[in-house]
Amino acid sequence: MSGTSNPVTEAELHAWLDGELPEERLADVERHLADNPEVAQRFDRYRAQRSLLGQSFGPLIDQPLPDRLTPPFTARDHAAPVPHRWGRGAWWGAAIAASLLMFVAGGAGGWLLRDRVGWRAEPLTAAFIADAVAAHRVFSVEVRHPVEIGVDEEAHLVNWLSKRLGKNMRCPKVTRGGYQLIGGRLLADSAGPVAMYMYEDAAGRRITLYIRPSPNTSGSAFRFAQDGGVRALYWQDNGLALAVAGEADRDTLSGVAEEVYGALNS
Repeated sequence: MSGTSNPVTEAELHAWLDGELPEERLADVERHLADNPEVAQRFDRYRAQRSLLGQSFGPLIDQPLPDRLTPPFTARDHAAPVPHRWGRGAWWGAAIAASLLMFVAGGAGGWLLRDRVGWRAEPLTAAFIADAVAAHRVFSVEVRHPVEIGVDEEAHLVNWLSKRLGKNMRCPKVTRGGYQLIGGRLLADSAGPVAMYMYEDAAGRRITLYIRPSPNTSGSAFRFAQDGGVRALYWQDNGLALAVAGEADRDTLSGVAEEVYGALNS
């Protein structure tokens, strides 16, 4: 609830997310989000989901409908004629829209990404990348307390995070873009404890590395996501899910992610 006599509704929050909120309500909605961080975090998740869905399904909307998915009832004599504008491409678009609807109704359980072997459920979930981006946004702007333990206490930081995550942790160093490790902290998400390392360049720009244990021990390729001005590369390896996030360009993030991968597998 907002502090005004005209409380902010769920519909208005979604209109704000869609960029369709009337301007006269903008200040009330932004105040409501500032006063209710749990609501703001929920809509951060929605924004991340929308971005990932757009990247995953956007290229398919104009693809023709595969023969095996042609509706069998269209050939029935008593069926209503399908308007000419509903051709194969439109049917395929409708099928994708329906699949998106089913995904959103199911919550942040995961998304589909295309790879060389076709379509499969992506083991890293939308919730994971949303949490990584949200953590970056919260802590990367901190002036006095960006990390809990500085790099000058690296041994203590590594031992602490290893104990809490149940994994042998390291503090991977990076050099791409002039970034240097400044320390880290312990966080928590819906799956349990999370480690976050922070890197900073000479201009004060920051990149974060978000790590949590993953039940899947096999490796995966780097995946890219973007939410507003924050970009992220995420992957999983050796029983960990990892995400590098920041306002840096994609090439810089890729270089940092490659260095992190190399440092953790050396």
